[in-house]
Amino acid sequence: MNKEFISYEQALALKELGFDEPCQGYYDVDKGYSIGYAFCYSDRESQPEDGCLAPLYQQAFRWFREKYDLIGLVEGGYDNGKNIFTYVIWDKFKDNSIDVYYQTYEEAELECLIKLIETVKSK
Repeated sequence: MNKEFISYEQALALKELGFDEPCQGYYDVDKGYSIGYAFCYSDRESQPEDGCLAPLYQQAFRWFREKYDLIGLVEGGYDNGKNIFTYVIWDKFKDNSIDVYYQTYEEAELECLIKLIETVKSK
């Protein structure tokens, strides 16, 4: 189940960008950045002081769509019979496709999330 949550580094970056949506998990720094589970958590509610929310990937991508009109998509294909993945970020109909290919969907998804964070930080 833990692989459904974004990493601590990206969760902290989202917190800095203003992410404060209810989540089912949070990162507990006192327990080595492990994910603690709760039915519904937001930063406005009590949670460990040294932690941060642990959004699911789908929550993070939805948040970028709703708050910043940034749409991140992972695309798949084949190259010499092998699966390859890349991502595209749409910014108000501006195609920011990336010509880097990844071996797994998860690698492309993480890199897309990192690029979304960078895009918002640079605005």
